[in-house]
Amino acid sequence: MGDAPQIRIRRARPADAEQIAAFVNRGRPQKPITPEEVLQRLGIVGFLLAEADGDLVGLLGWQVENLVVRVTDFLVFPARLSLPVGQALLTAMEEAARELMCEAAILIIPTSTPPEVLQFWKVFGYQPRDIASLPRAWREAAREANPLRDQVVLKQLRADRILRPI
Repeated sequence: MGDAPQIRIRRARPADAEQIAAFVNRGRPQKPITPEEVLQRLGIVGFLLAEADGDLVGLLGWQVENLVVRVTDFLVFPARLSLPVGQALLTAMEEAARELMCEAAILIIPTSTPPEVLQFWKVFGYQPRDIASLPRAWREAAREANPLRDQVVLKQLRADRILRPI
């Protein structure tokens, strides 16, 4: 096999809805979505797209609230590109989140998440954390995202927390 492809990250635009729907449906065919559903989702979350050799190979959806960035969507296809594409997407999201003064990045995970998936996130510095142990703003963001979960995968983005309004 040759070298890993050059990965380019960019923000999604409404004009990308059809391409995003086709990508999601190829990577996750058990629950197909339409371009209209993608457009609705773009009104709620931001998407970063990863392209390699002109093809869409990954996407990451994210939201920022109360100095916490939450990963809402994450898909890489084909799976053999998961590490380089995951690294590129997460780095771009974390850089944008730091510009917005975010203190932490969280991802809600099912309690049945396989160990290899948790290991994937650990490679990038994300650690499973009990929601009850988090600072109040982080805990609120996690509970709002999914009130039924007791665990998140979290990465602290800032060493210094912001304790007063900016």
